[in-house]
Amino acid sequence: MKSTVAVFLHHPTCSTDSVNGVIAALSPMVHVKLFTRHKVQEGFFDDVDLVVFPGGNGEATTFRSILKPNLPDIRAFLRRGGKYLGICMGAYWADAYYFNLLKTTRCVQYIKRPKADIRSSYGTTAPVTWRGQDERMYFYDGPTFTGGQFDTVASYANGDPMAIVQGNIGLVGCHLESQAHWYTKKYMQPQWHQNRHHRMLLQYVVDYLLKPPQLSLF
Repeated sequence: MKSTVAVFLHHPTCSTDSVNGVIAALSPMVHVKLFTRHKVQEGFFDDVDLVVFPGGNGEATTFRSILKPNLPDIRAFLRRGGKYLGICMGAYWADAYYFNLLKTTRCVQYIKRPKADIRSSYGTTAPVTWRGQDERMYFYDGPTFTGGQFDTVASYANGDPMAIVQGNIGLVGCHLESQAHWYTKKYMQPQWHQNRHHRMLLQYVVDYLLKPPQLSLF
């Protein structure tokens, strides 16, 4: 039986492009349903295993205004052991100022970190090490993670964590859900991953956030 994943859509903060990429990546193995800033129906999260907050453009401070109608339901879901996946903006929202999901760990801008190889906010690709494998992944002012204890799944070029797991929480700074039309810049076109990063995101979700554990998919 497929797990059920609830994905939040609010363009551009959790953008349509990012949501579409998440659906493309995860739908081979899970049932996906969407929710927006509007109040969900009673019991919406009852069959949900994982809630996903993708990335987009905008200020993280829009968190309360767009999630206010559903915050009680989301918090109740998380309190009873529901899993959380945050990508870029959604990863920032795990921080103490927002959902406050992490134990002594903070989500901070990678571009402001010592020896960061990217120093300003724009769409590009970042060299990362993902589960021991060198990759270039789509990056747009994503976070890194400092303090506390967690499992590091991927690292940026300076060694800072790019993707982590802490209990039921999975956070990813780069956009593995990126799609071909994100790579329109001439220098980025050869770096298009041919949807391989989608499969890596799915494997990450299966391995770390959905139970029971399963064998490698690919």
